[in-house]
Amino acid sequence: MKNLDTAIYSKFTATIEGSHNSLYNSIGGRMYKNKAPEGADFPYCVYMDVSNTPIYPGGKTIEQTLIQFSLFSILSSSSEIEDMLIYLWALYDDCSLTITANDLIYFIRGNLTPMRDEVTTASGTSGVWHYAQEYDLEMVK
Repeated sequence: MKNLDTAIYSKFTATIEGSHNSLYNSIGGRMYKNKAPEGADFPYCVYMDVSNTPIYPGGKTIEQTLIQFSLFSILSSSSEIEDMLIYLWALYDDCSLTITANDLIYFIRGNLTPMRDEVTTASGTSGVWHYAQEYDLEMVK
């Protein structure tokens, strides 16, 4: 799983001709594994491995994995998080990833769950947009 997590984060931080992608720019480079640090500035993204199931057809090992990207925005309007979602899709939908010791078979978008959460900040309690986007993938060793 470490190789996959490294590939996901590397795609996020990669530059093309010195420029980062739109998702990176929209969240100021704030993408975290599993949990954001206490007091993290908004907006940001958290990604995590939700599940992993190995299968063994014909002597091969295929890893079926579910990844979740959670986008967070504290703005009262949903415009910012909707833009973040579009940028996430542009970066990861059916993308290619370089995964050490594995070959990616597919990386496709799955279920989207939009939510409205409450958080406590230094200035009080605020509403937060939270969009959880799942991706299904398979990779072979």
